Amino acid sequence: MEIASETERKYDVPENFVLPSLDGVARTAAAKTHDLDATYFDTEELTLMKNRRTLRRRTGGGDAGWHLKTPGSGSSRTEHRLPLNGGDKDKVPSELSGQVRAIIRREQLRPIARLRTHRIETPLVDGEGHTLALIAQDSVRAEADGAEQRWQEVEVELVEGDPAVLEAVERRLVDAGATPAAGPSKVARALNGRLTKKTDKQTKTKNPVFRYAREQRDALAEYDPGARQADPESIHKMRVATRRLRSTLKTFKRSFPGFEEVGPELKWLADLLGQVRDGQVQKGKLLAGVEQAGPDFAEAATRIREYLDHQIEDGKTAVAEALESERYLALLDQVDSLAALTGRGEKDQLGRARKSLRKADSLLDTALADGVDAELHEARKAYKKARYAVEVFAPAAGKDGKRLVNALTDLQDVLGAHQDSVVARELLHELGPDSFWFGVLWGRQEQVGRETYAELPVVVEASRKKNLRRRLG
Repeated sequence: MEIASETERKYDVPENFVLPSLDGVARTAAAKTHDLDATYFDTEELTLMKNRRTLRRRTGGGDAGWHLKTPGSGSSRTEHRLPLNGGDKDKVPSELSGQVRAIIRREQLRPIARLRTHRIETPLVDGEGHTLALIAQDSVRAEADGAEQRWQEVEVELVEGDPAVLEAVERRLVDAGATPAAGPSKVARALNGRLTKKTDKQTKTKNPVFRYAREQRDALAEYDPGARQADPESIHKMRVATRRLRSTLKTFKRSFPGFEEVGPELKWLADLLGQVRDGQVQKGKLLAGVEQAGPDFAEAATRIREYLDHQIEDGKTAVAEALESERYLALLDQVDSLAALTGRGEKDQLGRARKSLRKADSLLDTALADGVDAELHEARKAYKKARYAVEVFAPAAGKDGKRLVNALTDLQDVLGAHQDSVVARELLHELGPDSFWFGVLWGRQEQVGRETYAELPVVVEASRKKNLRRRLG
């Protein structure tokens, strides 16, 4: 699948609109003519378009194929592209339907509109011949719901140019009679108002716990497509969202009556994502150490790489299967239900966060007194839960809230690095219990453990400053 970012602007123009001179903006190259035929796909309820996504199959032009457009950064859009490659023209490729599975759930994708466009495409180029932007003058014939419409419009798509090019072109177009497009897309216009029908208003709540839960629900949907592609960052952030939500359900359980079964399901998903993420983390750390050690460690490096690659690939397969399962879709349904909650929730929610933080402090004090790695690991998990609870109220606490979250994150990072060294030593012992070179690597991870342990007093003190915790009481 090809993924690209596009930045474009659309304009409504009167019939027989003439492209104005663009002298002083850029040089115009020879125009090309294309006849495009695009079929758009969505659910019966237009679920994709209501979530700012469009899916089409288009023939003609220089980019014929399947295109899925999703929100990008700022005003840009991200386009996922697949070639036509024959097959059923009315069946959406699984690679693209998977990208929107978390949105459409069990709904079926079907053709909703057909647009045939006669396009005159004029490139804007600089002195060296680089294409800065493409100006498309489109005569459109659209068919949807048994009705036909015709209109003209202009699109300006940035290619290699600076965004200032778009501003300069817009000024010329507006002076010539163009106006910014009234609708977001051709297909939205073709649907003749179906997309603008009133829908249920987004649930809003002032309750910080419910708001935090909703943010994690949104994060699950946001990183679902990347996780399906085994993108490391998406795997990591989706796992974090599952952990945050599960922790929220445990800490504030009285605010979520009837959702007791969601926590174990979130753990199921987090564990699957963790198989991939943990393997990627350990591979990066252990192989970096081996490569620094020189060629004598080649056999050890090969054994480590093969073991972790196998773990990661098995994990990717499991994640891909899970994200297409009914179990996952049912989990998303449950998460939607809890994210729709409003009201005050349980009494003294802030007190729950305080209690969670005090418990983490106590576990860490005991672990430091005992010097037991397993106890440090339990303290780390407790601080993670406490940090997520503090994040719920941090926005209302201003700078102190943000500083406390950062201090707890630093503490958790040090405890996490220490635990990574423990896990690495266990893995090295399993892979090479009688190997000298594995023994050397084991000793280095033991040193990492000592160094991270020595860092703890500083980050512990920083996390317990009274001025940071005063908003928690």
